[in-house]
Amino acid sequence: MTMIGLLQPDLILGATIFDLTAQMLQENDIEGLILDVDETLVPFKKKEASEELRQWIGEIRQTTPIWLVSNNISHARIGNIAKSIDLPFISAAKKPSRRRLREAADAMNLPVEKVAMVGDRLFTDVLAGNRLGLFTVLVEPMVDPLVAVRAHPIRDFEIWLSQLLGVSLVANKDSLTKGNDS
Repeated sequence: MTMIGLLQPDLILGATIFDLTAQMLQENDIEGLILDVDETLVPFKKKEASEELRQWIGEIRQTTPIWLVSNNISHARIGNIAKSIDLPFISAAKKPSRRRLREAADAMNLPVEKVAMVGDRLFTDVLAGNRLGLFTVLVEPMVDPLVAVRAHPIRDFEIWLSQLLGVSLVANKDSLTKGNDS
């Protein structure tokens, strides 16, 4: 697979994770989810899930097993977030390494082709997911509404570099077929 292919998400929501629906998962033949934590589910400094996230997890988990896989080295913080939404988790995952993603997929007893990696970062979440053969979903970062300036310099650099390399990052949440980068 080319570098462009490794960085190209299968689905670009152009919105936060709350726009990812059970119907989208079903239409893409996704049976399990691996979710990044920081800025995918909660703003970076938050220590537990919002009520909106609890509701979203409650809806999705009715049909889809979910694991949290985070690069954050704070086992206690990621553990508190996981506990607040009653999900299994792996911290200090070292994405774009595939090892911890494979562990989560194996724990769900699903082949990687049936699992989606959902995250807000191209060079960690999307790259790791694509390297393993997962369906990859890029979401917009979850931000704290009380923070006036919402800078994401690393993410912004990743997007700039990826586009320079030829990766298409146009939101395609209405185009639900794997590989469609409209």
